[in-house]
Amino acid sequence: MEVYFDNSATTKVLEPVKDIVLKTMTEDYGNPSAKHKKGMEAEQYIKEAAETIANTLKVAPKEIVFTSGGSESNNMALIETAMANKRAGNHIISTGIEHASVYNPLSFLEEQGFSVTYLPVDSQGHISLKELEAAIRPETILVSIMYVNNEIGAVEPIEAISKVIKKKNPAIVFHVDGIQAYGKFVIRPKRQGIDLLSVSSHKIHGPKGVGFLYIDQNVKIRPLIYGGGQQRGMRSGTENVPGIAGFAVAAKIMYTDHSKKVQALMDLKDYMIERLKEIEGVTVNSCPGELSAPQIVSASFAGTRSEVLLHALEEKGIYVSSGSACSSNHPAVSGTLKGIGVKPELLDSTLRFSFGIFNTREEVDYCIDKLKELLPVLRRYQRG
Repeated sequence: MEVYFDNSATTKVLEPVKDIVLKTMTEDYGNPSAKHKKGMEAEQYIKEAAETIANTLKVAPKEIVFTSGGSESNNMALIETAMANKRAGNHIISTGIEHASVYNPLSFLEEQGFSVTYLPVDSQGHISLKELEAAIRPETILVSIMYVNNEIGAVEPIEAISKVIKKKNPAIVFHVDGIQAYGKFVIRPKRQGIDLLSVSSHKIHGPKGVGFLYIDQNVKIRPLIYGGGQQRGMRSGTENVPGIAGFAVAAKIMYTDHSKKVQALMDLKDYMIERLKEIEGVTVNSCPGELSAPQIVSASFAGTRSEVLLHALEEKGIYVSSGSACSSNHPAVSGTLKGIGVKPELLDSTLRFSFGIFNTREEVDYCIDKLKELLPVLRRYQRG
């Protein structure tokens, strides 16, 4: 049996997504900037994709800028917003549990003279609204807080956070990394007070190499890429038509019968948590039910290193993660796990199980059976 529980790293594309990607690569393959029929056909795909995705958020299509993925969206949101607004101030607020594609651009901005405040989180991964309010200064221009943490699934109270920010200073730009949230939550940027929202296609059964940045029409931001003026000058370069078309199909499918899909993921997550509790020496770091995202379970396994357990599971056909796939080639102690207070001896003993719409309870049962079989052996081996 093959079990893929690493859907927060990437997902298997849906059949209709595969079909539209193939069609736009082999039949409707024109350059969307070209003036002939094939170019106009390609341009129509982009226009319809923007309309489809904008509809999932209830925003205007012109507020959607397609990118190469979540990392580019985060980089553009942070660096280009900060640079465009630096005359108004040089202070940014974020958290200590952000993804590397947020943390590293913030480090770059610090090198450019910006000041960054990193808010701590509680044992469930949530920031304090009071600490956020206290951190806002007259020179604060940007706040960046992720919707769903990619390691433990903690869900931040986005609308409440926005209210705190806007009450102190309506001019502060609020950026949300929505990469693990889009497709799993109903997101309404206008109602929730989100000015910038980063999203990636391959987290929702769409193609890799494509994402978008929602930019509220009132936000002052510079382009990250200059060139031929595509996408109203906000992101130059020939658009990735197959990726964009596939992304739109995936988004439409994910938001059709959405509550049913989310409930299925939630049920699977809760079942996994209950089954993990059967195993001695296991600490679950994710919350059940609506207290955390429906697709992520983090668990620590006392007495064995995560990398050893990951490869032992791999030999049984089970694929999981020991951290963020975007930084897995550069092992480091997880800021998220440290931030929520995971015991030091468990920091290097933690795995993430993340689900997609293809996963089943039978796969959970198989995974638990193999964990029960492997853990005693691995623990004896590592003690010896």
